[in-house]
Amino acid sequence: MKIKALKAAFPYTIPIFAGFWFLSLAYGILMNVNGFSFVYPMMMSILIFGGSLEFIAVTMLMSPFAPAAALTITLLVQARHLFYGISMLEKYKNTGWKKPYLIFGMCDESFSINYTAEIPPDVDRGWFMFFVTILNHFYWVSGATIGGLIGSLISFNTEGLDFVMTAMFVTIFLNQWMKEEKKYTGLIGIGATAACLMVFGPDSFMIPSMLAILALLTAFKNPIGKCYESDFDRESDESDPADHISENNPGYETAECEPETIQTQGRKNK
Repeated sequence: MKIKALKAAFPYTIPIFAGFWFLSLAYGILMNVNGFSFVYPMMMSILIFGGSLEFIAVTMLMSPFAPAAALTITLLVQARHLFYGISMLEKYKNTGWKKPYLIFGMCDESFSINYTAEIPPDVDRGWFMFFVTILNHFYWVSGATIGGLIGSLISFNTEGLDFVMTAMFVTIFLNQWMKEEKKYTGLIGIGATAACLMVFGPDSFMIPSMLAILALLTAFKNPIGKCYESDFDRESDESDPADHISENNPGYETAECEPETIQTQGRKNK
């Protein structure tokens, strides 16, 4: 069961590996250039696993001690995880001891995969999400550690490197967009984000746009849900013609014949 879940989860994480290793190597090198031992990026990656927050932490570590400012920045940068958590409430049910780690390790990329992936019916959902999360965590930790170790040996221009993750999220969104026949949720996300970008500007639109998306999805939950349910019911009806036969022909029975019934029918025929 575990091996099957690992085999199913690994291909989903390959694009994450490419993006994470570029960014985490750059993060480890940045820490090394600023005079920190490789232990710092390694332990921070294991315990924080915050991506962009870890880059910001480099500046905070080099600045005077300001816990209130650090807390505020952390909440602003990572506030989107509140919405990720709400979205994953149902999916994380009945995952047992794996649930605390799934919550801790839920980064942007793990959320995107675990929320949108079509898990095969013969693969355990909890183990699939666990392996997605731990593989992504491993990619980030290993890259940051190696970057911290070799940072003093190499140097290169990392300008624009963080766009790798932006490109990956655009790809994930487009894939989800093409899978859905009705684009209501996607249009709500695009519209709310564009409106907040114009109102609040590029530096402050993230949290307002998430609040707007949450409010709109909550307000239109019932009509949107009914639309998606009707599509699902129609697909189910089209995929199971046997149900139509039994419903339209009351005399048609699909129940298995028991031995006694067979013997009785045989005597009647004689």
